[in-house]
Amino acid sequence: MPDLLGPLRRGFADPAFRREPTGATWLAANTPAGPGTLLLRGSAGEVVAVAWGDGAELLLDGVPRLLGADDDSSGFRAHHPLVADLRRRRPNLRLPSTGRVWDLLVASVLEQKVTGTEAHRSWRELCRRFGTPAPGAPAGMFVPPSPDAVLAIQDWEWHRAGVDLSRRKTIVLAAQVAHQLEKAVTVRGRPGRDLLRKVPGIGFWTAAEIAQRAWGDADAVSVGDFHIPSVVGYALLGRKLDDAGMLEVLAPYAPHRQRVVRYLEASGIKRPRFGPRYSPRDYREL
Repeated sequence: MPDLLGPLRRGFADPAFRREPTGATWLAANTPAGPGTLLLRGSAGEVVAVAWGDGAELLLDGVPRLLGADDDSSGFRAHHPLVADLRRRRPNLRLPSTGRVWDLLVASVLEQKVTGTEAHRSWRELCRRFGTPAPGAPAGMFVPPSPDAVLAIQDWEWHRAGVDLSRRKTIVLAAQVAHQLEKAVTVRGRPGRDLLRKVPGIGFWTAAEIAQRAWGDADAVSVGDFHIPSVVGYALLGRKLDDAGMLEVLAPYAPHRQRVVRYLEASGIKRPRFGPRYSPRDYREL
């Protein structure tokens, strides 16, 4: 389960995601029925799920999909020895699907053009101040803010959470049409990503980040990412790549291009570091 659900975690102190030392995983989420909390425990090759809150039934119904039951890797063929080796070592690695857009959208927009440290700090701040305590969960867990809660946030409160004007405008515009955006999960694929991109401020990168998690889109590559082209380049060719070069290398894997990226990420492969880390900005001090 760790490899499978890892993409849903937004930093080690994510208020909506918690993993116990035993491996049990807590998830807090908004659903069409209301907020809910899901607890997943692995035991003897099986997964036991328990849920709380108004969204409990929907969260339980979505467990198979969340654990990759709908993920179809048939037709996948490795074109690089490393990819073939990683697939052999992780035969059960699947792409999770939450079946919901909103929570993922907020977290993904916060990650636009900033460091992970900045984005995760803002995510924590918004969840704790404008989300709701996760029902049935350990203290300190929160369901992310709903669209209505987001629309009620004052400008100065966005600033306090470290969210600049560009990202806050995108989240607010998305909150105004949140119900319509959930249809992307049913549309799926490129059309689903195009639906998300109708919101000003949601581009190819953000739409892909949402699609990867909302419906387990195996072909949604995060074009425009600061790290991924280099990870793919150094892993498969031994050199740095830009977006165009990455897409060229991954082209033979369509419609499983993102699956290749996931194999690389789950294996801990990273790009080499050649300089100091990027220094985070603190919008709260501007």
